[in-house]
Amino acid sequence: MARRVGMEVSIAAAETVALLDVDVVAAYPITPQTHIVEHLSELVADGQLDAEFVPVESEHSAMSVCVGAAAAGARTFTSTSSQGYALMVEICYIASSLRLPIVMALANRSMSAPISIWNDHADMMLARDTGWIQTVAENGQEVVDLIMHAYRVAEDHRVLLPVIVNLDGFILTHMIEPIQLPTKEEVQAYVPPYKPLLRLDPDNPVTIGPVGVPEVYTEAKKAQDEAIKNAKPVILEAWDEFEKIFGRKYKPIETYKAEDAEIILVTVGSISETAMRAVDRMRAHGKRVGLARIRLFRPFPVEEFVDAVRGAKLIGVVERALGFNGYTGPLCAELKSVLFDNGLNPYVWNFIAGLGGRDVTVEDFEEMAECLEVKANKNEPMGYEIVNARE
Repeated sequence: MARRVGMEVSIAAAETVALLDVDVVAAYPITPQTHIVEHLSELVADGQLDAEFVPVESEHSAMSVCVGAAAAGARTFTSTSSQGYALMVEICYIASSLRLPIVMALANRSMSAPISIWNDHADMMLARDTGWIQTVAENGQEVVDLIMHAYRVAEDHRVLLPVIVNLDGFILTHMIEPIQLPTKEEVQAYVPPYKPLLRLDPDNPVTIGPVGVPEVYTEAKKAQDEAIKNAKPVILEAWDEFEKIFGRKYKPIETYKAEDAEIILVTVGSISETAMRAVDRMRAHGKRVGLARIRLFRPFPVEEFVDAVRGAKLIGVVERALGFNGYTGPLCAELKSVLFDNGLNPYVWNFIAGLGGRDVTVEDFEEMAECLEVKANKNEPMGYEIVNARE
């Protein structure tokens, strides 16, 4: 039976990776993800994990090691943050294009400049078009669960794509929470031993990732695009199986008191739990406010999002990244497209909040809902604002 323990979330993530019997960990330190790979190095050094721990000279090298290891048939893990991900991203495109089932924990952190080690989702948005599946955790238990889910999905022969598990830096990585750690038997029941479909073999040498001339490049990218679209049923299937074994249910879009809501706030990551508290307070004052939380970011769950917000008149998209396009944040732009394409026309306002680790409070969410109503009543053109930015 799973044991409930108080544990730093980063340590719990590392313990979960160890329970999965990974073969290779490629690691380079960067705040706030370092505790994850640091603890994995201890588990390897102590003989508790039989794996190759490869300390590299940069994040670019870390993903290069992951690509080589995964291509050789190894179960592979890495983690990074922010500028580290930016350095790694060149090879991340290669990992997904080669259909390598690497799993990465991305401890979300602001992008410089100015230098900031604190949390927002700029690095998650940098990763959005790399061809990796992406899920988002709200708390420590979900980090543990989503890492298991990531390997179950990535290594499925119907998928064979890399997966990022996003967890908010410091807010989650350095927080001590009560977490149910699975047993080895439960992990093995959920995630079978990895059996690579294709692998590099010195006795049967082949070339992977050669030059794609114009006559083949488009078809190669179309195949990759089909792969990530076709991954969604497997992602859902894996969550259904997870519920059967562990009793916890996950969905691509998770709602809170949204069934009869006239106002719906859309959130991503750990601020969602604060938003739920705000919804409770607003409901107590008679406001029909609900919440839609994004659990699956790539491939984006269009049908589930549309179903979640269909009845709302007003939608406030709360995101922790700027788009620098002059009219909206990156997530809100995508959600507006989804709404328009599906014949929905609610009033949408974009709140950019929590940049560089700034707190987003219950009161902030209440003010966002009130602001949304005021702007809609005035019929202001839909737009965005940066919350709590001093003049």
